[in-house]
Amino acid sequence: MRLTPMHAALAALLLLAPAVPFVLAQDGGAPPAVEAPADDAPDLEAPDVEAPKSDPATEPTPADERPGPANGRQPRSEQEIYRNLNFFGEVFDRIRKEYVDAPDEQELIRAAINGMLTSLDPHSNYLDPSSFADVQEDTSGQFGGLGIEVTMEDGVIKVVSPIDDTPAQRAGILANDFIVELDGKSVQGLSIDEAVAKMKGAVGTKIKLTVIREGATEPLYFELTRDIISQRVTRWSMEGDVAVIRLARFTEQAYPGLQKAIKDIYEERQGVAPKGIILDLRNNPGGLVDQAVYVADAFLKQGAVVLTRGRNDSESARYSARPDDLDAKTAEVPLIVLINGGSASAAEIVAGALQDHKRATLLGTRSFGKGSVQSIIHLGADGGIRLTTARYFTPNNRSIQAAGIHPDIVVRENVPEELMGRDEILGEAGLSGQIGGGTEDEATTGSSVYVPADKAEDTQLQYAIGLIEGTETDPAFPPRAEG
Repeated sequence: MRLTPMHAALAALLLLAPAVPFVLAQDGGAPPAVEAPADDAPDLEAPDVEAPKSDPATEPTPADERPGPANGRQPRSEQEIYRNLNFFGEVFDRIRKEYVDAPDEQELIRAAINGMLTSLDPHSNYLDPSSFADVQEDTSGQFGGLGIEVTMEDGVIKVVSPIDDTPAQRAGILANDFIVELDGKSVQGLSIDEAVAKMKGAVGTKIKLTVIREGATEPLYFELTRDIISQRVTRWSMEGDVAVIRLARFTEQAYPGLQKAIKDIYEERQGVAPKGIILDLRNNPGGLVDQAVYVADAFLKQGAVVLTRGRNDSESARYSARPDDLDAKTAEVPLIVLINGGSASAAEIVAGALQDHKRATLLGTRSFGKGSVQSIIHLGADGGIRLTTARYFTPNNRSIQAAGIHPDIVVRENVPEELMGRDEILGEAGLSGQIGGGTEDEATTGSSVYVPADKAEDTQLQYAIGLIEGTETDPAFPPRAEG
């Protein structure tokens, strides 16, 4: 069958794919990084810690563990494929010639590509150049900005806190300052996202801020040069003798943040180990697979962390833990992991590994149930695609796709009456087109995503603290290896 140049170009796009720069295990599309709204985004930092281990320890998945075609479909013949491509071209030409208004051909083709990808499953899609850049920024956890955590108050930008060693902090921006103009233009009428977008930009570019400060009789004027800002995705606190580490997402800053948190905890306690560690993965949507492996490895000295299995050998691998100073330091420290209906993908990789190895007790409610891995594939100036390329399995060979991970101890929050019934989500099982193939029964009921802002009212957190302190007991804590 003869192909026109346009049809041949489409065939090339379908049949060829460049190298994959990074792999995601994340619930849905990643939201863009921010500069950052204080109430609904992580604050920012540039942690001064050594880089993560060079690579997760990997080995090919044994041949007998590799899956066959999950849907039983056989490939169509090349002749049939080219006939369908020709059909696509005929429809495309008809739209170009006869649609009531002249269409944008590039937008038509991109929409068709996105439709093709989104028809596969809920997590595959086309990324235009802008969206592709957002994904790269989001997974790196870094962007060009000023280094301030902000919110909106009375229609202007209020500084919650400048971040140490950032342009904002060095210029003298203070907490509770009000930013009323950006480059001489009023911020009145802008949303928080629009204001944040204006403050972000290419590293090395300048922006002028007009600031109103309590006690100052005149506005203050600052000219700041944007620099690389790293999102802080890890926070920690001591609740008595119990360390609580909150990990919000699995960007490239996840493992360095965890490493720094543990280092700081031991330094604050002058080398004395905490009585226990609570790793809070609630409402963590996932992120990079390698960061999930590093985080799990921080608490494991050996054994598989996760297995990935795809159609191609390159997508099938076993990621294993290795002994190091970090897991040696925490080896005797009891560990509890908090999960809920918003704990997805990379968070489930960590929870599943620590549960299977009996290293941690999982507490909370069932997790989201996303058991697939997406590759981000760059297509040059045209952006890229997010494509599901593998399923992942826990060390005990469990696929939690559409089933989720069930906690060892179920503890539910006391949900306010006005949120009752709206705090639960079905998770992956409720998404149209989810790929199936899990080894466990799919979820049929919702799991709560509610977490109280006040720690004193956080039933799950308080019960975990009580288990470690000894004021609460449960047969599942501490976990006991079988045999």
